[in-house]
Amino acid sequence: MSEREHTPIPLGERAVEIAILSLVNEAGIGKSVSPADVALALGPDWRAKLSAVKRAAIRLAKAGQIDILRKGKPVPVDDARGVIRLSLPHAATAPSSTEI
Repeated sequence: MSEREHTPIPLGERAVEIAILSLVNEAGIGKSVSPADVALALGPDWRAKLSAVKRAAIRLAKAGQIDILRKGKPVPVDDARGVIRLSLPHAATAPSSTEI
């Protein structure tokens, strides 16, 4: 079993994941959002929500649902420090073999 299956995710953290996925999908392929954008979308006192946003982003990146970017390029989850942005996975931007 994966670590995610062993550790239940609190409902509030699940809401943060949904907010991240919603905003990166809304931004679209090739665009990104900041963790602060997500925290602001969750309501007042956004600074207090930044840690939860970063934790959720790491979980989603490990699951392959988003990319964490530094300087516009995807980085391994373990290198997700400092100023980061969140985007749809870069694999989603590559043309499929049927499009070539």
